[in-house]
Amino acid sequence: MVRKDREAKEYVLHTAKENDVKFIRLWFTDILGILKGFAITVGELEKALNEGMGFDGSSIEGFARIDESDMVALPDPTTFRILPWRPQQNAVARMFCDILTPGGKPFEGDPRFVLKKNLERAAKMGYTYYVGPELEYFYFQNSEGTKVLDHGGYFDLTPLDLATELRRETILTLEDMGIEVEYSHHEVAASQHEIDLRYTDALTMADSVMTYRLVVKEVALKHGVYATFMPKPIYGVNGSGMHTHQSLFKGDRNAFFDARDSLHLSKLARHFIAGLLKHAPELTLVTNQWVNSYKRLVPGYEAPVYISWARRNRSDLIRVPEYQPGKETATRIEYRAPDPACSPYLAFSVMLAAGLEGVEKGYEPPPTVEENVFEMGEEERTRRGIGVLPGNLWEAILLAEKSELVRKALGEHLFHSFIKNKKIEWDRYRAQVTDYELKRYLPLL
Repeated sequence: MVRKDREAKEYVLHTAKENDVKFIRLWFTDILGILKGFAITVGELEKALNEGMGFDGSSIEGFARIDESDMVALPDPTTFRILPWRPQQNAVARMFCDILTPGGKPFEGDPRFVLKKNLERAAKMGYTYYVGPELEYFYFQNSEGTKVLDHGGYFDLTPLDLATELRRETILTLEDMGIEVEYSHHEVAASQHEIDLRYTDALTMADSVMTYRLVVKEVALKHGVYATFMPKPIYGVNGSGMHTHQSLFKGDRNAFFDARDSLHLSKLARHFIAGLLKHAPELTLVTNQWVNSYKRLVPGYEAPVYISWARRNRSDLIRVPEYQPGKETATRIEYRAPDPACSPYLAFSVMLAAGLEGVEKGYEPPPTVEENVFEMGEEERTRRGIGVLPGNLWEAILLAEKSELVRKALGEHLFHSFIKNKKIEWDRYRAQVTDYELKRYLPLL
């Protein structure tokens, strides 16, 4: 491990010199999943790799900022990448950082550390957690409104318009940064698009998601338009989700696959599904963390509302993609609740924690629901034991606040800070007087 670490640092120093890198951006995220960072010059690079760089750690706390506190950002040399959209002369690179206390211990409020801790739990059980998120987003003409760039629909082959070119350039930029793209397409709503990243281990993917969101926005900005991962920017059309495909591997073997099962799912996979279903309501604050997230989680727009699972049914919370003979490694489950504005580090953490609890305790999932749950009456859903996700941010806060699983997955520091942040957001939101209220009530009351 020491040798690999030394080799990685030497690679960074050599690559920076060979590519005329002048500035290095040290990236990390705050508790809310917002990308943060600061830049150093190449002259400070070796020191940063060996000792880290000090900064004000209160920037990690989101809305609930505390007094200034010294922290250390220690770059992960394996994440060194040159930013393709910056000039080649005096180039700019980036590295993700682990956040440490001045004494050199991991900071428990660092979302990247939280994910690492949950992945260690899986590793002790012999598993590697793989994920493949599908991030949807919108292109608008600017950040001041929701005027679309195209009027395409699901998988439409639109003419060679700006949105198509933006998607193409985004994919090329991601690949320049070592992020593999599986495919891309137009989504259901006008000007809504999706680029799917090839599945990989959860830590690499969380870093890639943060990079992906920035690249989408940078490429759009370069062409004078705006890209947003806001879950529900337009009333009356589909919102943007982050359907997350996931599986556990033991070495090179997909532990979710069983050739003898009707759905080709192993008992372990079924236990994992059961854990996710059992804890779904309390996880939702983390996978759907904004007031606006709950404008997407409503019936009628392909977003999950009810807690069920099935193979083909896209109204369910968990879907099992169809097995393709000879592709055992592709066996996976798709958790459809998360949206693309969540913190990937925290979302992957709580989903993994719920699944592993199902594995450890041998939970059994309920029967699959192949019918459209949205078309069922409330009485039938109750009879079949189909629960519901929280309907707004406040409901989600109350459920998460009581959850021992979420508390354990996030750790005490981040759990309490995250809840505090969400209560601040809810208090700010509920004090607003919206356009809807003015139009609905002002003429009457």
